[in-house]
Amino acid sequence: MSDTPTLSLPIQMFYFETKPPAYAHVGDAGLDLRSTERHTLRPFERAVVSCGFAAAIPEGYAGLVVPRSGLAARHGISVVNGPGLIDSGYRGEIKAVLVNLDAHEVFEIEPGDRIAQLVVVAVPSVNLKIVDELPPAERGAAGFGSSGVR
Repeated sequence: MSDTPTLSLPIQMFYFETKPPAYAHVGDAGLDLRSTERHTLRPFERAVVSCGFAAAIPEGYAGLVVPRSGLAARHGISVVNGPGLIDSGYRGEIKAVLVNLDAHEVFEIEPGDRIAQLVVVAVPSVNLKIVDELPPAERGAAGFGSSGVR
């Protein structure tokens, strides 16, 4: 038995023929999301794909819809707004905004296909404090590419 904390996540299924989100393996971070509909994604096309359920994500948490690594590596399928953010107050149907980044191949989505993953993460409430100057840090303002490639 694991010491990993668990979170109860109420979900409402909209289609009885759709499987609910589930982990593929013990210890996985993301719950597989399945399509409820058929889509053809041509190269560089995007689609909003229904996952067939709504969730009551608790306050203090958020849901992140992220790409499946196998679909990304083999077919160039990604989440357009990756990760897609689901706020705790949202109670509508969970959907994945997918894009086909393959320049040549069409990608077919069938009902029941695993198309993305849902990762539920803790998010603190943030109180902004406007200051005249930020405290120093070793990195400072060094930004894009400042750490090099190698």
